[in-house]
Amino acid sequence: MTSNTIKEIVKIGLVQMACSEDSKANVQEAEAGIRKAAEQGAQIICLQELFQTPYFCQIEDPDNFKLAEDIPGPVTEAMSQLAAKLGVVVILPLFEKRSAGIYHNTAVVLDTDGSMAGRYRKMHIPDDPGFHEKFYFTPGDMGFQAISTHFGKVGVLICWDQWFPEAARLTALSGAQFLFYPTAIGYQAFDEAVADKQVAAWQTIQKAHSIANGIFTCVVNRVGKEGQINFWGGSFVCDPFGECLAQASSQEPEVLVADCDLGLIEETRQSWPFLRDRRVDAYQDLTRLYIDPNAT
Repeated sequence: MTSNTIKEIVKIGLVQMACSEDSKANVQEAEAGIRKAAEQGAQIICLQELFQTPYFCQIEDPDNFKLAEDIPGPVTEAMSQLAAKLGVVVILPLFEKRSAGIYHNTAVVLDTDGSMAGRYRKMHIPDDPGFHEKFYFTPGDMGFQAISTHFGKVGVLICWDQWFPEAARLTALSGAQFLFYPTAIGYQAFDEAVADKQVAAWQTIQKAHSIANGIFTCVVNRVGKEGQINFWGGSFVCDPFGECLAQASSQEPEVLVADCDLGLIEETRQSWPFLRDRRVDAYQDLTRLYIDPNAT
């Protein structure tokens, strides 16, 4: 592909962390990561899923609901001040207490003036061994959206959402230039033999979202062993052609910064016009859970 467009670079920062039992220390580490990314020129900075605590969804324990907080709350207030001080956009994943008995896995988008540009509540909630999220989280009710910020339109999806092409497509169609995936994913002892295949599939599906939608994909995972899960890190940014622009360590905390040329969105969509050639008149069955092959 050749380009005649003027480059419009937005720097993306991802803060990959290893979380401890000390919530205050985790928040301080996240703040330090945001500052480091900003020092390297990052303009939109994303933290990992549920960054304040170890990944507590490995067990079903009612006491863990005490970890949730209101939005706005102490952490959003502190991070809003930091975003305004640094002049950056911060994507802040939180365990949200919405009301008595209703909790969400949420990401707040803070703009460069510290205001809340928008929020996203995780739509797809897993329930697998070691990932008992249905016990804690009510599915989101805010849909798939592009959130306008000073540095561009961001779409946020969270972890399990990353396996669903419908979510990426609808977010892209809403005008998002970036797909951000705050994530907590790893392998356990019983699937260690296929861990490499899982990592490869995880990378492939998200790169495919970039290619299919002509959009930047930015994935930030946690790292280290927590309980029975070895989180595989590997945070990365890829461009609308699916090329990996930067990737973090699979074992160590890291602040990752990557340049994203927004002109590549238009360039890629012109050369590979997948959005143009969709047959929207023929996709009605996508709203069905299952199509019975024997139905008449």
